[in-house]
Amino acid sequence: MDNILEKETLTKEFKSDIEGFSETELVAEIVGMANTEGGVLYLGVEDNGQPTGLNKKHADPIGLMALVANKTVPSVSVRAEIIQIDGIEVMQIQIPKCRTIIATSDGKVLRRRLKPDGSPQNIPLYPYEIPSRLSTLGLLDYSAQILEGANIGDFDPNERDRLRRIIKLRRGDQALLELSDEELDKALQLIKEEAGELRPTVTGMLLLGREERISELIPTAKSTFQVLEGTKVRKNEQLAKPLLATFEIFEDYLKAWNPEREMEYGLFRIPIPEFSENAFREGLVNAFCHRDYTVLKNVRVAIEDEGLTISSPGGFIEGVNLSNLLTVEPHGRNPVLADVLKRIGLAEKTGRGIDRIFEGSIIYGRPLPDYSETTSSYVKLFIQRAEPDLPFAKMISNEERRLGRPLPINSLLILSALQNQRRLNIQEIAATLNVGEPRVKANVEKLVEAGLVEATGSNKARSYILSSKIYKEQDNVIGYVRQTGIDAVKYEAWIMELANKQGGKITRDNVVELLNVTPSQAYRLLKRLSDKGKLELVGIGRKAFYQLIH
Repeated sequence: MDNILEKETLTKEFKSDIEGFSETELVAEIVGMANTEGGVLYLGVEDNGQPTGLNKKHADPIGLMALVANKTVPSVSVRAEIIQIDGIEVMQIQIPKCRTIIATSDGKVLRRRLKPDGSPQNIPLYPYEIPSRLSTLGLLDYSAQILEGANIGDFDPNERDRLRRIIKLRRGDQALLELSDEELDKALQLIKEEAGELRPTVTGMLLLGREERISELIPTAKSTFQVLEGTKVRKNEQLAKPLLATFEIFEDYLKAWNPEREMEYGLFRIPIPEFSENAFREGLVNAFCHRDYTVLKNVRVAIEDEGLTISSPGGFIEGVNLSNLLTVEPHGRNPVLADVLKRIGLAEKTGRGIDRIFEGSIIYGRPLPDYSETTSSYVKLFIQRAEPDLPFAKMISNEERRLGRPLPINSLLILSALQNQRRLNIQEIAATLNVGEPRVKANVEKLVEAGLVEATGSNKARSYILSSKIYKEQDNVIGYVRQTGIDAVKYEAWIMELANKQGGKITRDNVVELLNVTPSQAYRLLKRLSDKGKLELVGIGRKAFYQLIH
């Protein structure tokens, strides 16, 4: 049986058609998939994946596509075709992931989810869930909405003072400090006018609201800070404070649980924290900025034996996934809130806070941040607790001092990849970074020119390693010799293979052309094989060649 029918998933559904599957139920299943991730529905297949064939009334793909278009609002365009599985005809219906909310023509709005046993099911998409769906698709900015039941009196003057202080200390948009309170609130969209009255937005209440009113009006805006040592809970505090106050409290908590060690740099000693404070701040800002405020779950910060975890409700927004985190154009679930945090200086102004998160681990030679446990319900950032690689950190620090600026994130990622994998070619680096090969090559060549990376091999066999200078600084000369020695072994094997193909003979010119090396390098390679008793020099001058010794 074809492995496409192994089991049902969130994006794969089987429906038996022996007795003629209900068209109403078929449309409902399609709506549920369109309102989730899209997918494929196989009509004429049992729940266990056994194909049993189509009913006669469903043997027309064009008619089925028309039925779906007529029975959905707005119309969903599916692609249907009859395919054969184990010699049995079934209907394969490909369903797109729709960028709006889809309903059946009789008013049912459905979505799809996985049950605890991993099997999928259709369930209603309730009205209160619609804003969450639209914000995930980037069609609604919940943070820009006027908050029902809130008024200007719900703002805490102390929080506005905190806002002004942060703008000043974090070097935010200094022009904001010249505005009156009302002008400031309008400029940052903390308030909006409705029926001639100024009303707080969701962003306004999140930043300036009184704690008791935030708990009442935005009960989803809670957060938790935990410290766990083994199974022992050292700290477990839940907050429902305004975001700016929460940021400051969490940063203070981190300092108390973030030990430092020192790295000698000439006559200076540089402190290296367990967790980068810049990375923590960006991770925290992302968690609060991009979380789904329609979901009754907490932002959670947890420091454990393994490392630091920051999780926030709501999966990645449309267009963002694990493979393109570092390359996708910046966009978020709550644009107005994100814009405020950038303008006041709390968030990275370019919207590339994710770069800072990765930089915080790479510059100390630690494992990269991990988002692999992210689901459709949570974004989870994990930063592993690990010893810093001091020689690698010194190398990064030296180069940044030489340049007078931080290294670009792609350069840092390339160096980190070579540090961990030892040897990579352009294609492998591009796959690791999820960046095009021309861009990777340009970055690698700059690192070669800077003396941080060396090229080994030639043509298709060309690969890259950290330079001998770096291995020496890391007190790992043996590692460098081992890496460069790989090429010598490969070259000898290729020379012997070419000699075999040429009737047991090979010349220095042949080696130059084969390996793209200089004549002197070709001579040394052939001489080495001769000394090992594998080749024998025959003749002298321009007619000389090497012959295999059998």
